[in-house]
Order: sequence, then structure tokens, then C-alpha cells
Amino acid sequence: MTLLLAALTAAAALWTTPSFLRTRIADVSREYQLYLENVPRSTGQRLYYWQESLTFFAAAPIIGHGTGSTEILFSQKAQGKMGLEAEVTRNPHNQTLNMAVQWGVLGIAVLYATWICHLLLFRGRGFASWLGFLVVTQNIFSSLLNSHLFDFQEGWMYVLGVGLGAGVLTKEGRDGEVHVIATHPRTVADGR
Repeated sequence: MTLLLAALTAAAALWTTPSFLRTRIADVSREYQLYLENVPRSTGQRLYYWQESLTFFAAAPIIGHGTGSTEILFSQKAQGKMGLEAEVTRNPHNQTLNMAVQWGVLGIAVLYATWICHLLLFRGRGFASWLGFLVVTQNIFSSLLNSHLFDFQEGWMYVLGVGLGAGVLTKEGRDGEVHVIATHPRTVADGR
């Protein structure tokens, strides 16, 4: 409950300040109308990419179309078209759809299994667990609107955040075991 109140307070504070976020949210409705008129704008592009990605996924749902196929599929679809339908992208701006187009349900399963394993890794207490959990949850939520694992900067931030967090947790675990073994060898040998 406290977390929800803190999030609502932060959202209200952000909304009252002049910001890019408030302008972007206000533009979504206008951009949606342009999308209906086949005019390329950010919101409409995302909707178009998602719609087409679902179509591509439906054509090869189990193993997908293969690595790097997203741009090829959009290029084939765009031939002779205008407006939004002429848009070509290699990034449908959604991590799940990006995996689905290229590797189908198997790719989605690997993606979600990776996220679940990383979340389970950081379920403990302490700064490293908290930071690692934050990196993973941020990536999951931002991947609803982007393919951050395939973007250079964001992908490396995820790799470094999870890697450093996991390294610290592993070191803490090893240090604890070495300390226990070194100071209490009989306790460890007896299984206590």
C-alpha cells in the first residue's frame, strides 16, 4: 500500500511540473487519430509495428521466421505502399513481439524464462538484490514499449546491471561460506 501511495505521489508530482512526459501523454490521442489516417507518427508507428508483428508471428508461431527477419518482413510488406504501410523497421518496439517474430513461441519462452530466473536470483535482501531486482523489473516494463535487450546502450546496461548484481551476490555467498568453514569447521562437517 505504501509503495502504491509513493508511486501515485511521484506521478502527481511529475504531472504538475512542465515536462516532456505530460506533453507526450497529451499527444497520444492526436497521434492515434493520425494513425487512423495512415500518417506516420510515434504512437501510430508503434501500433502499426505491433499489428504487423502479430501478423508475422501468426504466420510462423512455433519457431518464428529466423534471426534478423523482422526488417526483411517489413520490407516485403512495404513494397508499393504509402504512409504508415511503407514503414520499414527492424525493431517493432516491443521485446516480446521482437522475439516472437524471429523465434516464435520458443523465443518468447526463453525471454520470459530469462526474466524469471533473473528475478528469482535477486529475491533476497540487501543492496545488490534490490538493485538487481530493479534493473530486471525496469527492463520488463520498458520492454512493453521498446526492445531494450536488442538496443545497444540499454542492452548493455541490463547485462552489466544483472552481471554486477549477480557477481556481488555470488561473492557475498562465497565469503559467507568461507567464513563459516574457516571459523566453525565442526559445525559444517556435522551439517548444522
